Amino acid sequence: MKVLVLAPKSRYDAFRPDLPAAKSAELVFCDREGTEAEWLAAAGDADALFVIPVTPVSAELISNMPNLKLIHSEGVGFDRIDLEAARARGIYVCNCAGCNAAAVSELSVTLMGMLLHRVLWGNRMVRAGKQAEAVRLVEQDVPADLSVSTVGLVGFGAIGQAVAERLRPFGATVYYYAPHRRDAETETRLNARYLPLEELAAVSDIVSLHLPANDQSRGLVNREFLARMKPTAYLVNTARGAIIDDEALCAAVREERLRGVALDCYEPEPAGADHPLVRLAAEFPDRLILCPHFGGAAQSAFRAAHRMLFEDLESVLSRNRPERVVNGL
Repeated sequence: MKVLVLAPKSRYDAFRPDLPAAKSAELVFCDREGTEAEWLAAAGDADALFVIPVTPVSAELISNMPNLKLIHSEGVGFDRIDLEAARARGIYVCNCAGCNAAAVSELSVTLMGMLLHRVLWGNRMVRAGKQAEAVRLVEQDVPADLSVSTVGLVGFGAIGQAVAERLRPFGATVYYYAPHRRDAETETRLNARYLPLEELAAVSDIVSLHLPANDQSRGLVNREFLARMKPTAYLVNTARGAIIDDEALCAAVREERLRGVALDCYEPEPAGADHPLVRLAAEFPDRLILCPHFGGAAQSAFRAAHRMLFEDLESVLSRNRPERVVNGL
């Protein structure tokens, strides 16, 4: 079986699992920044396609791969894959749900702490030789920490729950919103209470986003949502850039209706120098933390994801339905 892989060969060399499919499959590696024409020329006859979540997989690409049986996201997201086109051809689309929950949740909590403790500002002050001045200013305006903060998690799947679990030792008050409320046992175990979205926005000192990008979540954090947030609140997004209305977020920061923002994802990606949030960070260097969408780039995440990829590939080889299908086949 031939697999077209739009990801670095070095990563597969490092994390390929000890599974029969991983040993027998012919892997053809292409640059994920390449063109569809280049991918087709290299392996248009491939039986499977492995892609990172931000790589578009169009209906045209799918239609030009006659042997394709499986499209697999290397991460959790799959919103860049044309699910309808794949379903029409009977091609399974799978993702690696939960593979990066530990890594992304760790980054989410780290970013919360960086915002609360004004790390960007402090770093700039010390580099400028102004440590003593920074200490005096902090003593006049003492920052909150997680133990006295209310954190609102928007989305409560594997990553959202992992964030709640990591917040417990800090003593934060945790609320969550999800389209479907979790059972009482889960809420008690994670010390997280459900709130409707509007209430969560209003009471949270930190709002942290953990939703997939779909028709229900795109633009969810809009002008109305941001208007409900406290002007002293922070926003963290380690999910998908499309969840946020960038124009509304830029206005909220410029009008001081939001104290700070930490982002690990953008719409579109990659974010160039002309992206509105990149320009905004240049205006407010102490209030915006911009990461390059690397929350899931961790050894534990890659190890788990590569096992899932080849487990599902083995199922296809055996003419069985893969475990992690997301397009309804």
